[in-house]
Amino acid sequence: MATDSIAVLGAGIGGLAFAALAARAGRQVRVFDQFETARPLGSGLVIQPVGQAVLRAVGAQAAFDLGQPIRRMQGDETSGRRVLDVSYDHGGSDRFGLAIHRSSLFQSLLGAAQTAGAELRSGHKVSGRRGSRVRFADGSEAGPFNLIVDALGAGSPLSPLKARMLPYCAIWGTVPWPETGLPRNQLTQRYRRADCMIGALPIGRMPGAQTPLAAIFWSLGPGAYQRWRAAPIADWKAEATTLWPEFAPFLATITSHEQMTLARYSHGTLARPIGEGIAHIGDAAHRASPQLGQGANMALLDAHALWLAVARNHHLPDALSGYAKARRWHVLCYQAMSAAFTPLYQSDSRVVLPVLRDRVFMPLSLVPPIPRVLSRLVCGDLMPPYGSLPADKTAKDFG
Repeated sequence: MATDSIAVLGAGIGGLAFAALAARAGRQVRVFDQFETARPLGSGLVIQPVGQAVLRAVGAQAAFDLGQPIRRMQGDETSGRRVLDVSYDHGGSDRFGLAIHRSSLFQSLLGAAQTAGAELRSGHKVSGRRGSRVRFADGSEAGPFNLIVDALGAGSPLSPLKARMLPYCAIWGTVPWPETGLPRNQLTQRYRRADCMIGALPIGRMPGAQTPLAAIFWSLGPGAYQRWRAAPIADWKAEATTLWPEFAPFLATITSHEQMTLARYSHGTLARPIGEGIAHIGDAAHRASPQLGQGANMALLDAHALWLAVARNHHLPDALSGYAKARRWHVLCYQAMSAAFTPLYQSDSRVVLPVLRDRVFMPLSLVPPIPRVLSRLVCGDLMPPYGSLPADKTAKDFG
């Protein structure tokens, strides 16, 4: 049988996870990334229980030592009214979210991929492909490859996805976890109607350091980012502290706009995340708002599902079809849920949606079996993440 040659494009969460799985099975895996030194972008995120299972499967156990387990997602209106309260371990399941800095997660996945034998090629910006060959911005090519995995994210030149930009964005920053009364085992948020959301997420520590960190974020409506940049940073800190006094210690080390990073979001899904000899995973295949905290998990699940499909099929077209089928309904479910929930927390609605959220949906969320459903929703397994795809097959060659 032919020895498989796989190109993974993008050293992000999904790309490195797939590279680790494939390389551990003896495949020849080359990971191409545009940066001279591969590095992550962004601040903190939460790996839900379904994503944690993938981290264990790829050998990225170091992530659990660096991240911070969180047991609850809690949010209040600025008036003090509770409007969000979701537990991970409803019913005593002992499940949790793993809140972690992107750099810590990246280092864990990179270590797993390299230990497995994947080869990292930095300084290669992908511009397209020619059949089974990959083209780069400098005019060079690599290949041929039996399989190309597009893990290039939202800006992938290989993905045909045309996503709809969402009107609301957010600014994120990383700060030391301060002396505060806020629990270090939950995501805590404050809302002003639906047009302002503030959050503090404990994210563990960076590799080689012991200082506990927090990711802080602030949502911004259409056109608000430029206004935020133009105003003194002290004005924003004063506004945030007025809305949420307990947030003040988290802002102590923020002295300039440059310490906060803008994140824009879009929504869309590829009807078929596959093509001839290529599979799209993560944001190259589907995008949504971060409201349900599922972005990184979707990339991990895509990577694992793609590998499981490859592992059970000799024939590459069958493997790719199996991957697309396995992930279809889980992705569509969470895309729909994200689209439904986001306007309740990030929109220009000043009365209708905030009232529905606070006076109708919040009380309903406390009535059984809704708490269990919400727990399953945030854990990522409201429905099977891989459909009927078996998870216990051994790898087969394909050519």
